[in-house]
Amino acid sequence: MSQSVAIIDYGSGNLHSAAKAFERAANEAGIPSTIHVTSNTDVVRAADRIVLPGVGAFADCRRGLDAVPGMVETLEEVVRGKGRPFLGICVGMQLLASRGLEYTITEGLGWIPGDVALIKPRDESLKIPHMGWNTLHRQNEHPLLAGIETGPQGLHAYFVHSYALTPERAQDVVALTDHGGPVTAMVAHGNVAGTQFHPEKSQALGLKLIANFLSWKP
Repeated sequence: MSQSVAIIDYGSGNLHSAAKAFERAANEAGIPSTIHVTSNTDVVRAADRIVLPGVGAFADCRRGLDAVPGMVETLEEVVRGKGRPFLGICVGMQLLASRGLEYTITEGLGWIPGDVALIKPRDESLKIPHMGWNTLHRQNEHPLLAGIETGPQGLHAYFVHSYALTPERAQDVVALTDHGGPVTAMVAHGNVAGTQFHPEKSQALGLKLIANFLSWKP
């Protein structure tokens, strides 16, 4: 029986590439899945798994999400209320925070307490945005990283961002990366997970993480 995966369309995110990556990961892992790119709250409510992508500024993404009638309430209902597996990607992960501090203070969803603030590398020669391929440094074990080699010789993930989430709870940090200092790369709490990097662009690492998400039973 095929499971349903809702990738939320709220005007932000690499929706086509995300959908293709989820379809490929499902096929290669032999996990029957129907991928829906949708702004329909009924489709999200019926989905077995939910994905929130996001690119651009935190405040713009929050406004876009709020502009979809009933979407925030639906996410609260099915993710927080019913415990459906959830994955936030890039700004979709950042929206899990308490606040975004990009240009102005913007309230996040508050699912992973912490603030999203500008990355400030110790080495001033390092550019912002942080853009390119980095390894992950595992902080806490998590099923989404099962079978993925991390550390200095590990697989690489693709990042493009200027702001990063610093969770209040250390146990919510699954992995860090380095850009002139530690930068949060992945978070999780209960049935909610998020990646600052783009799994849909992260080749072998990304496809394995997506496959892990598709079979995750939090």
